[in-house]
Amino acid sequence: MSQIFSQALISKFIKFLIVGFSGLIVDYGITAFSKEILKIQRFIANAMGFVCAATSNYYLNRIWTFSSTNPQILKEFSYFFIISLIGLGINSLILWLVLKNFKINFYLAKIFAIAGATLWNFFANAYITFQV
Repeated sequence: MSQIFSQALISKFIKFLIVGFSGLIVDYGITAFSKEILKIQRFIANAMGFVCAATSNYYLNRIWTFSSTNPQILKEFSYFFIISLIGLGINSLILWLVLKNFKINFYLAKIFAIAGATLWNFFANAYITFQV
């Protein structure tokens, strides 16, 4: 249990949060640019933003957060991307459950959804993708 909350893992979690915030900017930026400037359909633009953010998050987490030197980059990226997709599903499920059961503001509910998905993404990537 002490390894779960080790100082090194907490440091990695903080880096993971910073990288995640940069991914938020990439996601929003690509989505808005694609939808508003390029006039791409909004759900396709949203998917483009998600894919670009997941890709940049993988790269930054590989280099900075987890310092991975695994030569199987495609396999590692595949794990990361699948975990991100599951995280998106967890986010949507939590959002739906909170809104259904607590009747609170959408954006307040989204905070709970983001928190749950972030915990999943961090621990799944730490122990599956990057094998801390």
